[in-house]
Amino acid sequence: MAVVSPRRLCRNLAKSACSMHAACMATKTISLKIEAWDRLRRARQAPDESFSEVVMRAHWPEIGATASELLAVYSSTGPHFSLEALDRIRATDSDDEPPEGVWDQD
Repeated sequence: MAVVSPRRLCRNLAKSACSMHAACMATKTISLKIEAWDRLRRARQAPDESFSEVVMRAHWPEIGATASELLAVYSSTGPHFSLEALDRIRATDSDDEPPEGVWDQD
């Protein structure tokens, strides 16, 4: 059996009228709970919209500290929080709710 180079295979796939997806598109396989899959399916704006397109439409807030930022704080102040800081954390946690409509924002 002859070995076909990836470049030649992509060229042949691109010529195919039956190809449903872009040839040689990089993908990553993930596992979802049925509930998450149903939510993605309901979030589609058209029956032929891919889950990738749905996910790319979603917006999540960029919040939180990185590990390096947390390490810098611990290095300068130590890992212990003041009572005032703990009160602020508790207040923030009590007001924390999941974001609404992340699929509908542009």
